[in-house]
Amino acid sequence: MSTHDPLEELLNEFREGQFCTSLTSKQKLRLLKILRKNRPAFAIGDVPLGKIRGHDIELYIDVEIPYPPILKRPLYQESLETRKEIEHHINGLLDMDVIRKIGHNEIV
Repeated sequence: MSTHDPLEELLNEFREGQFCTSLTSKQKLRLLKILRKNRPAFAIGDVPLGKIRGHDIELYIDVEIPYPPILKRPLYQESLETRKEIEHHINGLLDMDVIRKIGHNEIV
C-alpha cells in the first residue's frame, strides 16, 4: 500500500528540475511551490513544469486602422544597459528550458 506524500513529490520535482544556477536552494523551492500552485499555467498532464510542447494558442493582433497605440509607437534603440539586462533574462529562460532558440525559418 503506497501513500501519496506531497513533500516527497515536491522534493523529487526539485531534484529533477532544471533551475537557473544562480538561484539559491531557498529560491528554487519557493519557485517550485509557485509553479505547482499554478500548475495548469505551466504544465499539461504528466509533462514536467515548463516543458509544454504542442500546446497551440491563437493570438489576435489588431492591425486595422486606426492602429492600436502600441503599434503607433516609433521604434527605438534600447540602452546598452537595458539590452544586457534583457539578454541576461533571456539566457536565464534558455538555461531553465522555459524557452528554446529556434531558427528564422523554423515553424513553432
